[in-house]
Amino acid sequence: MVTPGSGGEPREGSAVPERMPTIRDVALLAGVATSTVSRALSKPERVNRHTRERIEAAAAQLNYVPSSQAQGLSSGRTNAVAVLVPDITNPFYFDIIRGTQHQLKAAGYTQLLVDTEESSEMELEALHKMRRSADGFILAASRLTDTQLAEVSGIQPVVTINRASASTPTVVIDTPSAVVQALEHLASLGHHRVCYVSGPPTSWSNRARWNVFEEESSKRGLEVHHIGPFTPKTTSGAAAADAAARTGATACIVFNDLLAIGMLQRLRERGIRVPEDMSIVGSDDIFGADFCNPPLTTIASPIEQAGRVAVSMLLSQLNPVPGRSSRQLAVMPTHLTIRASTGPAPA
Repeated sequence: MVTPGSGGEPREGSAVPERMPTIRDVALLAGVATSTVSRALSKPERVNRHTRERIEAAAAQLNYVPSSQAQGLSSGRTNAVAVLVPDITNPFYFDIIRGTQHQLKAAGYTQLLVDTEESSEMELEALHKMRRSADGFILAASRLTDTQLAEVSGIQPVVTINRASASTPTVVIDTPSAVVQALEHLASLGHHRVCYVSGPPTSWSNRARWNVFEEESSKRGLEVHHIGPFTPKTTSGAAAADAAARTGATACIVFNDLLAIGMLQRLRERGIRVPEDMSIVGSDDIFGADFCNPPLTTIASPIEQAGRVAVSMLLSQLNPVPGRSSRQLAVMPTHLTIRASTGPAPA
């Protein structure tokens, strides 16, 4: 504090309050307009990636607190958002968690992370227990039923990722369209007997992929096999590989990369060569999919961006703008990444 007659210098021992950084400070540091900062923090999909990252870095450097967080102190809000994932050890969820974390931090929110262990009971229990500690929820690959989701979203703002529901805003990673690409790829290599290796029966995306697999295989005159369900972990790969070998299929499309990598290991132990004897296609393009032996052909998608978009959709519920409706559906594109685990069908 500066006292009269002190020549502008604070008295010894007095505290000098620091001014809270403003959105204008962030804009100056990032070299953009204040409107761009506001848009980057509330509607990140409307700002290009390089500009958004520069703004986020500037906000973090200044410890900028958006007005929504300051208002939360007097409104009873916690300024925390809970992100629930079925398996925190699955690398697929790493990128989702990174995307939600960065976007929430930039908007002044704290992320609370919960591993529901592929259990709908644990997921529902966590949602009920955390109602007072979180302003909203992001559910990645939720295992809840439509009725349960409707009940939860009726009480507190919710956004789902890879779990379409009429009652909640949803970010869908469009893996079914890439399943079509994978079938076209396998058919072009001469495969006529194909197998779908199923994930959890409560997984919405698993059902969607199987429905497309069955329909598109029939259109192409392919012989279809379905095995599973299997827990989406490498440890389930041995059982999945043994079951796939019994079908006589020459190619498999697998629920996720972890399960596919486990299958590669088991097939190698059994002397079944990939891709000479059997081709394998995974899904998610997780870290390490290109390092396994052989490198895995898989379905790739912008997973981190899905997390960012989910946060943007949730924030539009928490801080609605009059006259502007909240986005209810965002579809993230996918594509097939071809590597050495797929090849021509055996003669």
